Amino acid sequence: MASYNHVTLMGNITRDPELGFTQAGRPYVQIGLAVNESWKDAQGNKQERVHFFDVTAWGSLAETIANYKKKGDPILIDGKLQYRQWDAQDGSKRSKVDVVANSVQFLPRGGGDNGQTQQRPQRPQRQQQRPQRQQQQQQRQPVPQNP
Repeated sequence: MASYNHVTLMGNITRDPELGFTQAGRPYVQIGLAVNESWKDAQGNKQERVHFFDVTAWGSLAETIANYKKKGDPILIDGKLQYRQWDAQDGSKRSKVDVVANSVQFLPRGGGDNGQTQQRPQRPQRQQQRPQRQQQQQQRQPVPQNP
């Protein structure tokens, strides 16, 4: 039987994009994504839940996200799920499911602009992270695997 791994998510970025580079120099970006879910319960009351996802993008897509998006921006992500395992510094085994983005669509911010979007100035091109930030990032989790 054939397998199929595809996910499409639309939500808001929860932290500024974190651009990094593999040892081979390949760019990647990591973002958090909050996806809101709402429904009415049996009594007709509106219920809400927020789902949080970690998303990784590679190559020129990573650089585009890092240069143009920031915390709070809405985004549509099309990609796949990736299961990762690693050994934590305390020796324990860790695992998680991430989203690897294949493509994204930048969405306009809501909030009373009557459907008109405003151009935000381009962020300066990020060449590399500061070494201190890279060290902090490496302490949290290993660099994602290439897709």
